Amino acid sequence: MPRKTTYRQRYTNQLVNAGATPVKKERTQRKPVNPAVQQLYADGKLLLINKPLHWTSFDVVRKLRSLIQIKKIGHAGTLDPLATGLLIICTGKFTKKINEYMAQEKEYTGSFTLGAVTPTYDLESLPEQQKDFSFVTEELLHTACKQFTGDILQLPPVFSAIKKDGVALYELARRGEEVELKHRSIHISLFEISKIELPLVHFKVVCNTGTYIRSLANDFGKALGCGAYLSSLCRTRIGEFTIADAIEMDTFEKSLSNE
Repeated sequence: MPRKTTYRQRYTNQLVNAGATPVKKERTQRKPVNPAVQQLYADGKLLLINKPLHWTSFDVVRKLRSLIQIKKIGHAGTLDPLATGLLIICTGKFTKKINEYMAQEKEYTGSFTLGAVTPTYDLESLPEQQKDFSFVTEELLHTACKQFTGDILQLPPVFSAIKKDGVALYELARRGEEVELKHRSIHISLFEISKIELPLVHFKVVCNTGTYIRSLANDFGKALGCGAYLSSLCRTRIGEFTIADAIEMDTFEKSLSNE
């Protein structure tokens, strides 16, 4: 079986194919960590990170493992590479709390682009099946939101991290294998339109765990009759924790070296 291609490799290949020259970051020598500080993280800490664009959630975990130099680090809920925002990181003994944080309510802001769809429901793949969206009105948008509020059934994207027989669905999809999807019960307590700049529609969503905003974008486009895909996404809250409390990766790295 061929080795799977990472997101970073695919993104680099896209830049090369577009004629750009990717900037290769030089590897720096690992700095020793104060043993007393390292022990604090081993005992258990909660970190609120603002995940950078084009980083996978595991990129953040891998970087933190390298910086803190402990292995027991995990995140409480995946964000797609093209999403930014709040990522809860648990270290050491706090990794036992990951499922507790994953189960908490989440809030997102972002934008849909009307008039086309993509295979991945976002911009990881190219828009296709362009359709006219000139008939879409503010009233139609707000009316469409109502059918996606409350307890609903949602079909997850084919390109998702859900596993079948131990293999992520996105890996099966990229191999061209047929993937059978099942509807999942989710709850959306708030879905509102915050700004309209057609073809862009800005939104805010509050939902439970397991909700795919990419699927919501695709379903919303179907309901409107013109298609739509997710063009930007930021997770702004998980439970009581908000993006305002999150720290940038560069800031964390600098603060660690000063401890």
